[in-house]
Amino acid sequence: MMESLILIETSTSLCSVALVRDGKVIYERISSEPRAHASLTAVFVSEVLEESGMKASGCSAVAVGKGPGSYTGLRVGVSTAKGLCFGAGIPLISVGTLDTLAWQAIDGGLLPEGCRHIVPMVDARRMEVYTGIFTAEGRQTGPTEARIVEEDSFASLLEEGPVLFIGDGAGKCQDVLNNPNAHFIQCCPKASSMLHPALDAFSNHTFEDVAYFEPFYLKEFATTVSKKKLF
Repeated sequence: MMESLILIETSTSLCSVALVRDGKVIYERISSEPRAHASLTAVFVSEVLEESGMKASGCSAVAVGKGPGSYTGLRVGVSTAKGLCFGAGIPLISVGTLDTLAWQAIDGGLLPEGCRHIVPMVDARRMEVYTGIFTAEGRQTGPTEARIVEEDSFASLLEEGPVLFIGDGAGKCQDVLNNPNAHFIQCCPKASSMLHPALDAFSNHTFEDVAYFEPFYLKEFATTVSKKKLF
């Protein structure tokens, strides 16, 4: 019997859940409703399981987007995934947000002709993005980093040929990276695009410690102290 996986992606403004059976996504739920991750993620999981006639305990593992991305979104997704794994006694898999975006481009047939590099971009502050460099086959070749995008950013890649910039941080870089080899797709990562890295992790038994796993924030969560005097 082939594996069944629950996929959860909540690292950006999109909340999505998918169910995989026999290597294919069979059900998916997606919402772009603002600040609704906490109220929708568990509901989406219940709905895809109900439609499939399955229970969480009948699944092989839960895969969750580990970041980088929204602090709140990541906490919701990881907490939901951990709860499912604890309750059902199944393993936890984590998939990087940048990996998901790279595979979203590959599986979606979004690569421009001759493209050798994919640069996923998760929106951060101002002109900063969380990013990394991937091959057109989905292999990461550089570190995941927070990077301020400037006119000469990625110049060496763009000299080699077409480069796809994809993610919810790609659009704001379009005017800055003024190069004919730069192609942009503004989108959020979807749970269904976690399929290949999640299946690969499952086949290699690359599981997380359910008790101690934490999202990959890349940067510490920034809080501000109110200047109002309470007394």
